[in-house]
Amino acid sequence: MVRVPTPGDDGLDDRVPFLARLESRERDVLLTLGREMRFAARAELLREYEPSTHILLVLTGWTKVTATAPNGYVGLLALRGPGDIIGESAALTGRPRSATVTALEPVLASVVNYDGFRSYLSEFPEAMIQLFGLASDRTRAADRRRLEFASLTVRERLAALLLELARTHGRPVPEGIELAVPLSKIELAGSIGASREMVQRLLKELRERKTVVTGRRTLIILRPDVLRRVGGGS
Repeated sequence: MVRVPTPGDDGLDDRVPFLARLESRERDVLLTLGREMRFAARAELLREYEPSTHILLVLTGWTKVTATAPNGYVGLLALRGPGDIIGESAALTGRPRSATVTALEPVLASVVNYDGFRSYLSEFPEAMIQLFGLASDRTRAADRRRLEFASLTVRERLAALLLELARTHGRPVPEGIELAVPLSKIELAGSIGASREMVQRLLKELRERKTVVTGRRTLIILRPDVLRRVGGGS
């Protein structure tokens, strides 16, 4: 089983996906309960406020988790990828979906209905413990990010976000580090609590400083050292 990082490790605990926390037998049994489904890029896997009947286990591809505020502002809450479980909170509470999950690229997922999932958790209590541990890790990480972001300007928040995405979803290319997860300017804005126009302006400044190169849903970081200075040493 993949070792779950402790708070002193590099990275955040919530980055260790659910399937990686399970012993091999627990993981194999859970996967046999589901049926595989494919989703095209930009397709919705789950929709906010809808009644919930199943959980999803992401096998390949990346998704974004978003929620809409009463004023219509759409916030990017998280990215979920291979090994992650989504829709589990509604499974445990019986409430409607609290967020929308959208494929950022082609996604293969295993769909497990609630009855089967609850029976599985009863049979494998250690899996339930790991699920609660994941929920705790996600909450703690979200609280830590909110606290860190509260003391930063929008410019600093964007720099810190780009550096985090480079660490978690970056791949080396000749020019620098390309973000492997395709996020739009609206999605970047939703992640740092800013407007699309503000993010556009800040990215333009970074392009002019030869720090990043942007395209349609593509972003390459040329100078991470500049982002670290902008982000206050993140």
